[in-house]
Amino acid sequence: MNPSLELQLKTLPSEPGVYRYYDKNEQLLYVGKAKNLKKRVLSYFNKNLSGYRIRIMVGKIQRLETTIVNSEYDALLLENNLIKEHQPFYNVMLKDDKTYPWICIKNEEFPRIFLTRTVIKDGSEYYGPYAKVRPAKVLLDTIKHIYKLRTCNLNLSPNKIAEGKYKVCLEYHIKNCGGPCEGLESKEEYNEKIDAIRGIIKGDFRKAKDYLVGQMMKYASNLQFEDAQTVKERLDILEDYQAKNTVVNPNIDDVDVFGMTSDETAAYINFFKIRNGNIIQSFTTEIKKILEETDEDILEEALIEIRQKFGSDSKEVLLPFHLSVEIPNVKLIVPKVGDKKRIVELSEKNAKEYRLEKLKQVQIVDPERHTTRIMAEMQKLLRMPVEPRHIEGFDNSNIQGTNPVSACVVFKDGKPSKADYRIFHPKTVDGPNDFATMEEAIFRRYKRMIDEGESLPQLILIDGGKGQLSSAVKSLKLLGLYGKITVIGIAKRLEEIYFPEDSIPLYLDKKSETLKVLQRVRDEAHRFGVKHHRTRRTNSTIKSELDDIAGVGEKTIELLLSKLKSVKRIKEANLETLEEIIGKSRAKIIHDFFNNAN
Repeated sequence: MNPSLELQLKTLPSEPGVYRYYDKNEQLLYVGKAKNLKKRVLSYFNKNLSGYRIRIMVGKIQRLETTIVNSEYDALLLENNLIKEHQPFYNVMLKDDKTYPWICIKNEEFPRIFLTRTVIKDGSEYYGPYAKVRPAKVLLDTIKHIYKLRTCNLNLSPNKIAEGKYKVCLEYHIKNCGGPCEGLESKEEYNEKIDAIRGIIKGDFRKAKDYLVGQMMKYASNLQFEDAQTVKERLDILEDYQAKNTVVNPNIDDVDVFGMTSDETAAYINFFKIRNGNIIQSFTTEIKKILEETDEDILEEALIEIRQKFGSDSKEVLLPFHLSVEIPNVKLIVPKVGDKKRIVELSEKNAKEYRLEKLKQVQIVDPERHTTRIMAEMQKLLRMPVEPRHIEGFDNSNIQGTNPVSACVVFKDGKPSKADYRIFHPKTVDGPNDFATMEEAIFRRYKRMIDEGESLPQLILIDGGKGQLSSAVKSLKLLGLYGKITVIGIAKRLEEIYFPEDSIPLYLDKKSETLKVLQRVRDEAHRFGVKHHRTRRTNSTIKSELDDIAGVGEKTIELLLSKLKSVKRIKEANLETLEEIIGKSRAKIIHDFFNNAN
């Protein structure tokens, strides 16, 4: 560490603020925020840093700068602005190169309403952005079905209308426009529709409904029943759109909602903007982790960035967990029960579905990256020193203690390696003894691998609870492998994961990919074991029937079964066929035995 940096670290303030790390080329490496600058910055220079990337970054730091602010929230805002401006290499960024569409109410005498991806500061109103273009188009189509609005770009100033500069076009004749260009629709009538449309876009349907009901009653009272029916149809369209729009609870008004899920490499955040009980905005994004950032750190960054992106000034924000930051005049709430809790869960569900969608895409496009991510997740969840690139699973199969077998299946990079599967027939165990059978199979498997210099697995999975796991551990200790290979047990009832010398099991999320890999290994070991157990039991039954024939030995029986495949075919075979396989004398014995029996 250079002396200048060491001096800076000794004189850091204990105030909230932002810190910036620079390398020897004055390149900005990282921007961070802190409630206490001294504590936060010094934590990076701790000798026990856990993350590889963090250690690499710290090794590059030659200089730091700090900026003191009044509060942690101010630090969060400043950090967000600096990250967007400088894009440091080691910072998490909500990069999004897409240009999202907006609904524009143009600043004109008779405003047009249309979809645009360009925001022009000319006094026009912009609503959005919309993360997907289809919902915006559906909303615009609904509005156009209900209201007659102009689509031309004529300059409809009062003077030009009064001078008769324009003539109505086809849109007027097919009843898609009220004809303001010829003064057939007043500015007050037109603006009343625009005011109702603003409400629809914001999720407030009351003004629009009141306007349409008023129009319908007016036509009906004047006996204009055909026009009244037309308005009624438009009201039905509006109510249908409202029903399809996600309605939460009319009492949940002006609220932002965030849901989140994450894994080893990325976080996935969903955002809902709710107005008048309706979700009027939904946006989900993926954020890559760079320096092992916590979920709290990432959500704090996303909270500010996404609210700015969607122009939200809501005074209430619903979150899945507590954040340390405080936002002036905004309530950050983690609901425990009720409709607010359910809407946070819905947001989290959207984040999880988005993650699954992204993972499926990666699995197709980049299977190696998909495998690496799963291996990294397994390493962390199973407390392993290395990734489990080579997994071996064991299961015992027997029925009432007869014909026991131990199956060993092998998975490499999360996929079965069937050429490496093995079956063990117990040699030292009498009767039904699962524990002793497992102990023998483990010992024989790894004793041979050690003797032959084969590469050992990083993870051994035992199908069973603490008893079977303890048996496996005994053999690993005898071989001097205990502590060098991770060994766990998986119990079927609740899918508990057991570790040696730990009585409390680990429960993984049912949708966890780690659990899915372990289940697949366990199920494959069970399938492989049952298959060979059935084969052995069937062969045992067949041999016991043929063993009753005096003068016929085991080799003769095996030769007949290899050629004719079953006892039934042996019984039905004529003397000539049997003679060709085992010779005249033994053929006559077997032929006479079955014919006399018949």
